[in-house]
Amino acid sequence: MTEYFTIKRIDNSRLVRFSAPNRLRDLCRRLFFGGTLALCMLCYAWQHFECIQLRYALEQLQSQKTDATELNQQLRLEVASLSSPMRIDAIARQQLGLTIPVPGQFAPAQGSSEGVVAQVPAQSQVPRP
Repeated sequence: MTEYFTIKRIDNSRLVRFSAPNRLRDLCRRLFFGGTLALCMLCYAWQHFECIQLRYALEQLQSQKTDATELNQQLRLEVASLSSPMRIDAIARQQLGLTIPVPGQFAPAQGSSEGVVAQVPAQSQVPRP
């Protein structure tokens, strides 16, 4: 028995699919609301992650401030120990070979012990026009 296959050509080029206007409007509305919701979620996520980054930066700055405060305290203590009169006297005697002056080795400065105030000469007091 032999079988025959025939090919039937169908031309659908003249057919137009009907699209309901309500359905297109509904699709546009859903896309708009979905896009708006997605945009809101992205803004929230961006703000949330930015807040986390700022917290990390604040924590790092507070750590740096603590380190700087400790270093400042150590440097103040070092300045206080280096400027102690007993240390300066010991260095002057031992390393520089300085001694206490004997009487007659120094003379007081001439002049009054009171401070001198600057005075404007009388010639410079010319009336201005």
